[in-house]
Amino acid sequence: MVKYRVSIDIGGTFTDLVALNEEDGEVLNIKVPSTPKEPARAVIRTFQEFLRKTSEAEVLVVIHATTIATNALLGQLNIELPTAALIATKGFRDIIEIGRQRRHQLYNLFIQKPRTLIPRRLRFEVEERTGSKGEILMPLNKDQVKRLVQQLEGENVKTVAVALLFSYINQLHESEIGRILKKSLPKIFVSLSSETAPEYREYERTSTAVVNAVLMPIVSNYLNDLQTNIRKLGVKAPLCIMQSDGGIATKSTVSRKPVGMVESGPAAGVIASAFYGNLLGIENILSFDMGGTTAKAGAIKKTTPEVVSEYEVAGKVHSGRIVKGSGYPVRYPFIDLAECSAGGGTIAWVDEGKAIQVGPISAGAEPGPACYGMGGKQPTVTDANIVLGRLNPKYVLGGEMRIYPKLSEKAILENICEKTQIGLTEAAAGIIKITNSAMAKILRIVSVERGHDPRTFVLMCFGGAGPMHGCALAEELGIGEIVVPCNPGLFSAYGLLAADFRNSFVKPIMKLMDEVEVKKVENAVRKLEFKGLKLLERQRVQKVNMRFIRQVDLRYFGQSYELTIPVSTPFNKEALYQTVENFHKKHQAVYGYAVKDEPVELVNVRLVAVGLVQKPNLKERPLHREEPLKETVIAEREVFFKQDNDYIQTPIYRREKLKAGNMINGPAVIEQYDATTVVYPNWTASIDNFGNIVLSIKKGEN
Repeated sequence: MVKYRVSIDIGGTFTDLVALNEEDGEVLNIKVPSTPKEPARAVIRTFQEFLRKTSEAEVLVVIHATTIATNALLGQLNIELPTAALIATKGFRDIIEIGRQRRHQLYNLFIQKPRTLIPRRLRFEVEERTGSKGEILMPLNKDQVKRLVQQLEGENVKTVAVALLFSYINQLHESEIGRILKKSLPKIFVSLSSETAPEYREYERTSTAVVNAVLMPIVSNYLNDLQTNIRKLGVKAPLCIMQSDGGIATKSTVSRKPVGMVESGPAAGVIASAFYGNLLGIENILSFDMGGTTAKAGAIKKTTPEVVSEYEVAGKVHSGRIVKGSGYPVRYPFIDLAECSAGGGTIAWVDEGKAIQVGPISAGAEPGPACYGMGGKQPTVTDANIVLGRLNPKYVLGGEMRIYPKLSEKAILENICEKTQIGLTEAAAGIIKITNSAMAKILRIVSVERGHDPRTFVLMCFGGAGPMHGCALAEELGIGEIVVPCNPGLFSAYGLLAADFRNSFVKPIMKLMDEVEVKKVENAVRKLEFKGLKLLERQRVQKVNMRFIRQVDLRYFGQSYELTIPVSTPFNKEALYQTVENFHKKHQAVYGYAVKDEPVELVNVRLVAVGLVQKPNLKERPLHREEPLKETVIAEREVFFKQDNDYIQTPIYRREKLKAGNMINGPAVIEQYDATTVVYPNWTASIDNFGNIVLSIKKGEN
């Protein structure tokens, strides 16, 4: 019986399954249209297709990435938020509504804040008080908590968030409330802020606990149903979930802390890019993922993905950035991503000034771009690429999906050309130019705005539409090399197979570095390591595969926010001085200045407990002669290139026929089952010994 590891990634347009044969490293790829209203239905369809193709298969593990958490908070149809309650210290029940002074639309007098996840009538107060140093100033009124149980039951509350003052220092009272609730209402979900986000900043900690509480019933039910349906197919393998920090966790772990999987899908692509970077010996990578609905960018510096400690869930995006104050703050490690509404299905339209706009609305999987022939009437980025000759209408999904190019032309003519009085080609080229501009901006956000020079990075292009736009984006940022992996349209799903188990822990310190007692900090970190070890053991990770990464959050005294800096083991005086020096360097890179005579404050110590998993074993291929054989050119067609502002007769290559060592001079188009790579005239493409397409700008062209 052949053993497989299976990963499934739900995207806005397609749901992807990648099955890795453990014995020979062969990869089986399956892609089906997503079912946005019932995402699990597409997952089961991919599994059924997989089992039809592999009758003698034993599945060892199923790793899943999903956007159900984000969709629930955004108000997607068919996902109803559960009735939730908040228990807070007396006088503080309105903290999630008061929030911060920050306004996401500064000059809008009628600004609408994000809807409150818990109405005021379900926000309860209890008498208790813990001091700023963790001392108990007023004991918890347990009788009051027991009376609250009756109210929660009467309101049919399904889930409760508990957030008390200074519980991040002393969680005694929160733990007592949790025990009372679980004993009296065993079926209720409980989210304690001291477990979910044990950090200072009352509003952010409370918000994290509330978001976690709201998601617990939704995610738990979704994962339980998904596992049940997979097992009905005869698959008994454990179910693991991708988290926002780029690690995986077991189903039971994620069900208790679903706030950690909010951005699970986008994170997988960055992890796949980091894995490929290690394989190919590339330290600095800009990860670029263009799918059917959005485009996402991330940065990998010295083989390590960039991570941030806070994110605004379900917030609005403007120019690639989440607008502060427009969503729900969550304190949890997230892979640093920038995103824009620029996917293959993003709709182009004309505004009142008769200017072409692209996005933010997407045609999604239903009805999809006009060329799908499923009822879509609006022109999309995919329709523009069809008109410009970049996409082969007869070879989308290997010819399994029928495309109607006349419908693309009609949609652009009626919705763009007639309103702007420009020609079909000019309109299609304009749509692509606007889309590329938006995507270049998000690449700058994760590079230039983070203190990195994009010219020192390699661009990793993937997603079903990413390789079509790679050359244009690289030229915009001055990047001279692009890597297109073997299966770019399924690359995020592939990244799930390369992800390690990852669990994050944090302990607040709040001391100036000059006053820090290194032994106490070392003891605090060791306690976190013990917690991490026990959790990894529950996730069935062997000790030999465990790794513990130590970090600290530092800031100049008086600053509002901090930077996360790695720290060596053990934490002694020498490590302390080196960490401060590294903080100055990072502050200089991120903000453009460092003040070495200012006191530095240690805010938190962090520990990342990593459980290493076996990585996919990619086969190296023997190198052949440089020029590809003539039979690899399957056709020629006219393709529009912006440099010539005209259509050029361009050779079309079938990727499956290319061999390692082959070199192709642009212009060229390379087609495959799940993506199309467009090689600009001033670029060359070569196939490396792992089967990747490596695009290089010709000398003197950059």
